[in-house]
Amino acid sequence: MNGLLLINFVAFLFVTAYAVYLFIYLVQTRIAYIKLGKKVEFDQKVKERLEKIWVNVFGQKKLLKDKKSGIIHVMFFYGFILVQFGAIDFIIKGLVPGAHLPLGPLYPAFTFFQEIVTLIILFAVFWAFYRRYIEKLVRLKRDFKAGLVLIFIGGLMLSVLFGNGMSIIWHGEDMKWSEPVASAIAAAFQWTGQTGAAFLFYVSWWVHLLILLTFLVYVPQSKHAHLIAGPVNVFFSRLSRPKLEKIDFEDETQESFGVGKIEDFKQTQLIDLYACVECGRCTNMCPATGTGKMLSPMDLILKLRDHLTEKGAAVTSRAPWVPTFLFKNTKGNQLAFAAQGAQEQAAALEMPNLIGDVITEEEIWACTTCRNCEDQCPVMNEHVDKIIDLRRYLVLTEGRMNPDAQRAMTNIERQGNPWGLNRKEKENWRELREDVHIPTVKEMQKAGEEFEYLFWVGSMGAFDNRSQKIALAFARLLNEAGVKFAILGNKEKNSGDTPRRLGNEFLFQELAANNIAEFEKAGVKKIVTIDPHAYNTFKNEYPDFGLEAEVYHHTELLAKLIEEGRLVPKYEVNETVTFHDSCYLGRYNDVYEQPRKILRSIPGVKLVEMERNRETGMCCGAGGGLMWMEETTGTRINVARTEQALEVNPTVISSGCPYCLTMLTDGTKAKEVEDQVATYDVAELLEKSVFAHK
Repeated sequence: MNGLLLINFVAFLFVTAYAVYLFIYLVQTRIAYIKLGKKVEFDQKVKERLEKIWVNVFGQKKLLKDKKSGIIHVMFFYGFILVQFGAIDFIIKGLVPGAHLPLGPLYPAFTFFQEIVTLIILFAVFWAFYRRYIEKLVRLKRDFKAGLVLIFIGGLMLSVLFGNGMSIIWHGEDMKWSEPVASAIAAAFQWTGQTGAAFLFYVSWWVHLLILLTFLVYVPQSKHAHLIAGPVNVFFSRLSRPKLEKIDFEDETQESFGVGKIEDFKQTQLIDLYACVECGRCTNMCPATGTGKMLSPMDLILKLRDHLTEKGAAVTSRAPWVPTFLFKNTKGNQLAFAAQGAQEQAAALEMPNLIGDVITEEEIWACTTCRNCEDQCPVMNEHVDKIIDLRRYLVLTEGRMNPDAQRAMTNIERQGNPWGLNRKEKENWRELREDVHIPTVKEMQKAGEEFEYLFWVGSMGAFDNRSQKIALAFARLLNEAGVKFAILGNKEKNSGDTPRRLGNEFLFQELAANNIAEFEKAGVKKIVTIDPHAYNTFKNEYPDFGLEAEVYHHTELLAKLIEEGRLVPKYEVNETVTFHDSCYLGRYNDVYEQPRKILRSIPGVKLVEMERNRETGMCCGAGGGLMWMEETTGTRINVARTEQALEVNPTVISSGCPYCLTMLTDGTKAKEVEDQVATYDVAELLEKSVFAHK
C-alpha cells in the first residue's frame, strides 16, 4: 500500500504542477495580448477602486439586478470559495489516508458545513441548468461550453460527496451526524467492502482532482477568464460619471484618430474583452438588439476578444490555447493558430480588418449610446466608448459617415443647428408668447441687470415647433418663481453633443471652445437647460475644456422651486401619466426622482410606471446622433418604447427631454393613438397646474 501511495503522491505532484504551469502560461499569454493596447496613466485612487471591488465583486451588486440569476451566481461565487476548504481536506485524505484538516473538535462542524455548501452548489447547478436549457432564457447561450462548466461544477460536488462516503467504509468508521449525505452513500455501498471502497475512493479522488485542474486550465481560455479579469476590470473601471475621452489634436505623434486597429484601444479597454461573462444582460437590454438591429453589445465584445486573441497570437508568437489539440477547431481560432509562431508583426497584416470584417459599420452606427449595456454589466465593461472610438476613426481618419449624419454635421458647422436654419433666427421663438418675459444676455447687460441662470435653449427648443412650447412653459414658470435668467439668443451655438456622439470630435471641441468663451464673456455661473444631452455635455464633459459653472436640468430646478414654495401647483390636471426616463438624464446623471416629484406634486395626476423604468428604462432611439439618421432595419426604437408606455394605459406620456418627446409623439402617431394619448414635457404639465391650464 505504501508503494501505491508513493505513486499516487508523485502522480499528484506531476499533474498538479503541469496544470499550474499551463494556467500561469495562459494568464501570461492573455496579459501579453492586452499589452498590445495603448498604455494609460493610473490615477492612484486605490481606496475608491477597492471600494468598487467590495461592492461589485464581493457584494455582487450588479448581478443582483436580475434577482433569479443573481442569487444563482451568489451561490456559485461564495459556495465555490467556501468549498475549496473542503477540496483541500479531500485532497489531504487521498495523500495521507486517515488524515484531514487539523481543526480538532471543530472538524465535525466543518464537515457538516461543507456538506451544506456542497448541496447548495448542486442546487445552483440544477437551477442554472433549468434556466439555460428548460426555461431557455434568450440572453443565455446553449452551446457545449456553457453546459461543460455546469458538468465541471456538478462533478466536483458529487465526487467529493461520493469520495467521503467511500472513506467512511474504507476506514471502518461509524455513520456520522456531521456528514449525513456521505453517511447515506456509505450505507448504500456497504456491499463493496473496505478494499472496494478504497478503490472507489481513489477513483472519486482522481476524478475530483482532474476536474479541478482541468477547470483551472480551462478558466483563462474561456468565458470564465472573468474570474481573473473581472475583478481587475472592476478595479480599473471609471470612477466618475460617463464621459468621452478628449482627443489631443495638437499631439503631432498621432498618425490617426480613434480606433482602426485592435491595438489602438487602451489596455484597460482590452481587459474588458477577457472580463466578459457572456451573460447576455447587456444585449438583453440593448434597444438596438431588441428592435432587430445588427448590434449586440455582447457579440461586439466577443468579436473584439476573438480578434485580439487572433492578432495577439500572431504578434507575440504565444499559443493562445492549450492543450492545442483540444482547441484546434474552435470557431474563430484557426487564424490564430495559422499566425502563431510568426517571426515578425507583418503576419498580423493578414488579419481581418477591425472595421468591416470584425465589426461592421452597421453595428457601429446602430448604437444609441444609452449605456444600458454598461449599467447592466456585472464586470463594468464599457461598450459605448469603444463604439465612439470606432466612429471617430471612420469620421476623423477615413472621412466616412452615415449620409444623414453628415448632413446634420454640415448644418451644425454652417448654421449651428442640425436643420441648417438661419442662426440669426435662433431667438425668434420667444416672440411666440407675449405673456412670457425672456431676455437675452445682451439685453440684461444693456439694462445693467444681473441674471442668476443662463437658460440654454438648445437647437430643439429654439427651432422645433413642439419643443418651443416646452421652452416657453419653462420660461413662464421661471417668471412666476421670480428667477432671474437670460438666454444667449442668436449667439447660442450647438452644444456639440451630437457631433461628439457621432465621432466628429474636432467639431465638438471647436463648439465647446466657442461656447465656453461666450459663457465667460457673459459671466455665466449657473446654466439650466431643457435638453439632457446639453446638460450632460456641459456638466460632465465641458469641465475638461475649462468650463467652471453649475449645471442644472430644468426638472432639477423646478423641483427645487416647488420645494421652496416659489412655485405652487394648485389646479388639478386629471391625467394618468407615465414618465419616460431620458438616458442622458437618468443613467448618465442619476436624475430619476426630481421629475417624479414634480408630477406627484400636481393635483389630479396619477403616476403609473412602465415595466422598464428608471435604471432599466429603454432609450427612445434619439441618442448617439440617431435622431438625425433614418432607421432602416427592424422595428423603430421609438415605436417599441411607445408600445411599452401604452401597456400601462396612460392618458399622457411625459418626459424631460425634447428629443424623447419628439420620438414618443411620433410613436403615438405610428400606433394611431395620438388622439387618446397626449405627450407632454414635465414643465408643460406643471404649467397647467400652476396657471389653471392657461
